[in-house]
Amino acid sequence: MVLNGCCFQLYAAYHGAHGSCCRSHLRVDMPRKRGSSSPPSAECQHAASAKHKKVEADVGFSPLNFDTPLSLFESLISPVGVEEFFQEYWEKKPLFLQRSDPGLASYYQSLFQLSDLKALCSQDLEYARDVNVCRCVNGKKKVMNKEGRVNYNHLKKDFDQKKATIQFHQPQRFKDELWRIQERLESFFGSLVGSNVYITPKASQGLPPHHDDVEVFILQLEGEKHWRLYSPIVPLAREYSVAPEDRIGSPTHDIILKPGDLLYFPRGTIHQADTPAEVDHTTHLTLSTYQNMSWGDYLLDIFPGFLFDSMESNINMRAGMPRQLLTNVSVGPEVSTQLSTFLRCLADKLDKGKEELRSTDMKRDFVSNRLPPYSSDNTNIMPTGKMPQLEDLVCMRFKDHVLVTVQPGQDEADEATEMEVFVVHSLKNNRKIHMMGEPEDDHDHDHHDHGEDEECPSQRVQGVRFPVCHLPALKQLQGAERLLVAGLQLEPDSARLGLVLALWTEGLLEVCSPTEQ
Repeated sequence: MVLNGCCFQLYAAYHGAHGSCCRSHLRVDMPRKRGSSSPPSAECQHAASAKHKKVEADVGFSPLNFDTPLSLFESLISPVGVEEFFQEYWEKKPLFLQRSDPGLASYYQSLFQLSDLKALCSQDLEYARDVNVCRCVNGKKKVMNKEGRVNYNHLKKDFDQKKATIQFHQPQRFKDELWRIQERLESFFGSLVGSNVYITPKASQGLPPHHDDVEVFILQLEGEKHWRLYSPIVPLAREYSVAPEDRIGSPTHDIILKPGDLLYFPRGTIHQADTPAEVDHTTHLTLSTYQNMSWGDYLLDIFPGFLFDSMESNINMRAGMPRQLLTNVSVGPEVSTQLSTFLRCLADKLDKGKEELRSTDMKRDFVSNRLPPYSSDNTNIMPTGKMPQLEDLVCMRFKDHVLVTVQPGQDEADEATEMEVFVVHSLKNNRKIHMMGEPEDDHDHDHHDHGEDEECPSQRVQGVRFPVCHLPALKQLQGAERLLVAGLQLEPDSARLGLVLALWTEGLLEVCSPTEQ
């Protein structure tokens, strides 16, 4: 989704911190969660730590390795290695992993199961927004939703008697372990990761053959499910589409997924799944990512700014077009030749690395809509520990959730637009609205694109902004494990203090001991 109307209200982050090279840094003032803005007490920090441990204890043993985003993905696709996966399978062909591991099967089932629905229905779920009820009838998807809130008894009746599939949207909003998994995967991919749960009764199929515009990872949680995959009609498709059965040919894969198994297939792969007659019901989780993350999407994002900057230094690009070009029925070859010349000039500048490429929407869309750090709460995102001083060693917190961008400033009072550094983060994002774009009847995945005029629960960009002269010091902090405040590449000392205090106030930095790793 494109962020519309992200308003930055500014105030001085630290009084008296004025650098010699530029004005004092300013903070992006965003709505805060309720509570004191002062550092939490030792008792509060202890309580938060105990709460975090309790969340982990409730999950029980996990066969996945959550140490880093990379280790999580490694353990998810084991025994296939990460390098092998991206060379052989990613965007190329499906991967089917049969596990036959009781421990893994038990863990998968703990992520979501049919018996969870009764408790979840008490949390004001609504049809279409949170739950879809559907069935594949004569090759078409029949939506069987009722109006308003989901009643568990009605839902179970449709499931048992009408053989309807229950599609649960974005369960990571309610299930902590899915939040934990998807937060790590978003850090690994650098892209939003959504999910859906599908619960299908025996001898039934929820969706017709179709392809998606996302990379798909299927985790089989309960029962067995019969999957058929077909060669893409549109490789690496950019939109969802139902595929007529008379056009899809024979399956390339005809497989049964059992609890603990994993199936991956690229966007554009045509697929359909059903529950065998001898299986009571089946539950699987779809993890999906990389929607609108192609090279073409990146070009659309960075090209306007790149072209605008190039016009500043190229007088030929600022010359007027031929008269009546816009009113001509067709464009002549001389126009195409001139545009080709401009594009070659731009390509040469890219090759020489003379231009800064700035993402206008994609970075901010990702950081403002992704999941917050796992188990973050009001105490976790508040300033922690002592206030940093010049003689302190400091380190950045939540590096996976912080982006540093350089873009035009947003002070409309300035006659000339100056470039500024924005340190944006996802610490205060609302997990409860993660990926909750308006569901569409003929989409079976987490489609999160929005029209420009559509109301959507997009979250505001949160963070701090600084003058460009702070960029070297910010790069130091991002690249180092620990750094002495007095050693930051910024003058004078008051500017160094202003920088670290703004980051500390936002919960992005803490004082660390010399032996801390």
